Amino acid sequence: MQIAAASPFALYPRPAGERSAVAGASGPEAVAARGSGMSAGQSQETGTPDTRQEARSTGQGQETSQSPEERQVLQQLQARDREVRAHELAHVAAGAGLVRSGAAFSYQRGPDGRFYAVGGEVGIDTSAVPGDPVATQRKAEQIQRAALAPAQPSGQDRAVAAQAARMAMEARLQQALETAAPEEQSDNAATPQIDLYA
Repeated sequence: MQIAAASPFALYPRPAGERSAVAGASGPEAVAARGSGMSAGQSQETGTPDTRQEARSTGQGQETSQSPEERQVLQQLQARDREVRAHELAHVAAGAGLVRSGAAFSYQRGPDGRFYAVGGEVGIDTSAVPGDPVATQRKAEQIQRAALAPAQPSGQDRAVAAQAARMAMEARLQQALETAAPEEQSDNAATPQIDLYA
């Protein structure tokens, strides 16, 4: 994967058929999100924050008594929701100034009818600063910090950090070449030349 104009941080790849909460997202801004790891018999639904809020306020699908299995699923979803939100918030905080789109989440409806975040993404600008290797190096270092900010960076997070490290190394090389080129020219101009003819 190359560093493009925007790079996502995602927890894990999204299962086939699961949609992101970002409508119409595609290209470098579209990011995979991790599913909940539920078994094949359990449904995965997605929703937007509006529908999630609506479900919470109306209490749709809430049952007065839940089975032990439903309570366990609910506890897992609540824990996953907290983990996903903290993970994406860490990216947003560390990527300040580079974040192109705030955290977007994939949701799953719980047995209580509410939606819980089971995956997330944050889009950041990972392009080099044209003509300025020093600024590119600083930007690459910030991208690395943002990618590795969560307590448990995902594989995608580590891949983005590795790409940013390469970008920083290339910027340092470019800076060294630009610094060395004027020195070589001035060394050649200051060195006296003697022409020998035989």
